Amino acid sequence: MSFPIIYVAVILIFMLVALMREQLRPGLILFTSVVLLLIAGIITPEEALKGFSNKGMITVALLYLVSEGVRKSGILERIVFHMLPKKNATVTSAGLRFYPIVTFISAFFNNTPVVVIFAPMIKNWARKMKLSPTKFLIPLSYATVIGGICTLIGTTTNLVLHGMLIQEAKDEAAAMEEGAAEGILMRFGIEGISMFELTKVGIFIALAGLIYLIFFSRYLLPDDRKAEEDTDDQNLAPGMTRHEVLLGNRFPGLGKTLHEFDFYRHYGANVRAISRGGNILAGDYMNMRMTHEDTLIIEADDSFMKAWGDSRVFWMINRVGDYEPPMGTKKRWFALLLLILMIIGATVGELEPVKQMLAQSDFVQAYMPALKLDMFFFVCITVIIMAWTHMFSAKKYTKYLSWDVLITIACAFAISAAMTKSGFADFIAGYIISLTDIVAGTDYGVYIILAALFLITNIFTELITNNAAAALAFPLALAVSEKLGVNPMPFVVCVCFAASSAFSTPIGYQTNLIVQGVGGYKFTDFVKVGLPMNLIVFLLSVLLIPLFYNMI
Repeated sequence: MSFPIIYVAVILIFMLVALMREQLRPGLILFTSVVLLLIAGIITPEEALKGFSNKGMITVALLYLVSEGVRKSGILERIVFHMLPKKNATVTSAGLRFYPIVTFISAFFNNTPVVVIFAPMIKNWARKMKLSPTKFLIPLSYATVIGGICTLIGTTTNLVLHGMLIQEAKDEAAAMEEGAAEGILMRFGIEGISMFELTKVGIFIALAGLIYLIFFSRYLLPDDRKAEEDTDDQNLAPGMTRHEVLLGNRFPGLGKTLHEFDFYRHYGANVRAISRGGNILAGDYMNMRMTHEDTLIIEADDSFMKAWGDSRVFWMINRVGDYEPPMGTKKRWFALLLLILMIIGATVGELEPVKQMLAQSDFVQAYMPALKLDMFFFVCITVIIMAWTHMFSAKKYTKYLSWDVLITIACAFAISAAMTKSGFADFIAGYIISLTDIVAGTDYGVYIILAALFLITNIFTELITNNAAAALAFPLALAVSEKLGVNPMPFVVCVCFAASSAFSTPIGYQTNLIVQGVGGYKFTDFVKVGLPMNLIVFLLSVLLIPLFYNMI
């Protein structure tokens, strides 16, 4: 085993351990890994920085702004409000009406704001219907995840892998110009992931997942836990109300106690309790160090929501809908129209007849030779229109971006390149392929390889972050297809599904952490309800991908 392979393996182990122990934010941990790879000469400065200019990463950043514009329009709340039963509701009947629409919305909308918007709405609605909110909130998170895997823009993971494919195709084209052999992506004409490329298999996963969530999950979900944080606004001073806020990554008091960080001086609110892992912390909570997984139970007046309702310092949980800057009816529907046109434009622009029409147009080739009607093109236009029509605050637009996620994605490209250049990806791919020896002489080899790739990616996702897991698994997918000489798209699709399927732990996905704080769930609740979801996605992915994608 060569030094580069050993060195990359050591760096990856360091990265995985640091991510699991949450010693720093994921973006900084991955950036540290990139710097260590740069120091050893495994990657060049150009390769280290390549991800920061990648089209997929920039598309993710712009989609955050589109999501904010649609969120502030309030159109999503109106749609779901009319879908919820107003009387004689049961857990099953509500699920039948609610989960499918949430899944559909999440296919075209970032799932984190969807959960932030709907979680308090569902909790308050369930209370009025005398139903247990805990029967709905974990399924809400899962419904957004299975919706997100169905389209290119449904989750950042898909866009990350799309960007990696684009970058790899460019690198292969550049290598061919220098006399290298034809690369695996060019051989199969793969330039990225189209808008509905994943829908072919994703729709079956979503349907199976919805059946499980609607008809079976309620038997595994806990009954409502009447805890201290669930008491109504009693014994409060006039004009004061109770709020539950999940601390965001930008909260300046992370790692400090409430004695060290004067919450009232910063935000004009009093902290009455801290909830962690679904349980109110016992003892002297004022001397407990706050983490990004904590939910604070606070008392504040109306000015708190007006000042911090749109802030990324907190993920607002309870009473999040009490204050929204007013937006006219026409602008609400215009926001929805922009989202629809963006999706249609990106979908039509990727069709082969449209590409050929542009290539054969004398006008386009003469005056707009670089024009490409892809997702990046249409999301850029949508963001500009939303900014100039004040659908989100143009002066504060940077606060809507999740910088840690963007840095994680950018660094993922460099780590993926290091795994490929060092030979580490080929080394691991060889072991994955060797698994087929146990079924030599049969037609089951491809299923064994897909299963192994899925499990490796999914374990990474449950332990670290979905984007980091995608970065580790992508070069393995390409190396496996290269060694077998087959179409790499089935393996990339497998990674897409596996990297997004974080159901069994609350730390696997931001939306799981949010509903844990709202519903007061324990870690074991996610294990009991999430493992069957993991199994559903695993089996359908492994069985259906070979049916919908040519392997040769």
